[in-house]
Amino acid sequence: MTKSESAGTAKSSVGTARSETVETDAGTARITWHPAKKKARLVLAVSHGAGGGIEARDLQALAAELPAHGVTVALVEQPWRVAGKKVAPAPKTLDVGWRGLWPALTKPGLPVIAGGRSAGARVACRTAAELGAVAVLALSFPLHLPGKPEKSRADELLGAGVATLVVQGGNDPFGRPAEFPADGAYELVEIPFGDHSFAVPKRADIGQDEAVKRITDAVARWAGMLGA
Repeated sequence: MTKSESAGTAKSSVGTARSETVETDAGTARITWHPAKKKARLVLAVSHGAGGGIEARDLQALAAELPAHGVTVALVEQPWRVAGKKVAPAPKTLDVGWRGLWPALTKPGLPVIAGGRSAGARVACRTAAELGAVAVLALSFPLHLPGKPEKSRADELLGAGVATLVVQGGNDPFGRPAEFPADGAYELVEIPFGDHSFAVPKRADIGQDEAVKRITDAVARWAGMLGA
């Protein structure tokens, strides 16, 4: 059982956003809504990773860009972040929080893309089929811990059961694009030179703004093909 209450509206760098708190069995979570600028076709619900929040450059860029493409973006903060904790709980607890948020994410009556970055991407993959997500967006999917490619999490990605887009930095120590399974039923877009946070070094052939634009362009194109 979930309970939602409005937390008002606020002006931000990505326009007018409305925040909503949601009670889950893992604690109080928060959704920041960035409504589509024209008739909405989809909701893209994206959560943060284990080491940061919704201020991540890729999440903020999607919230700024996707509403112009008829996609309402819901930036999701897991209960542990809302509570001010610095360390994420176990994956099982993250899944509980995400499940508890789902009724609020589906309330607009639109198909929902389940998404997230890093640990949030894992949550989206693990729960997509059971929750009825139309697709999964996996940003910086942590295929393995740095230096431990033998401990792969590919099964989580391959088991999503719905259309999946992976956006991965070319230099991500948690899994470079070439390390991903070649026969998976997903699309992978590489962001050249990007690390786990999609930061690119000054020596790179592309600048930071171009790297971020490639992320938003890829997601907008993919979302446009979902046929919702």
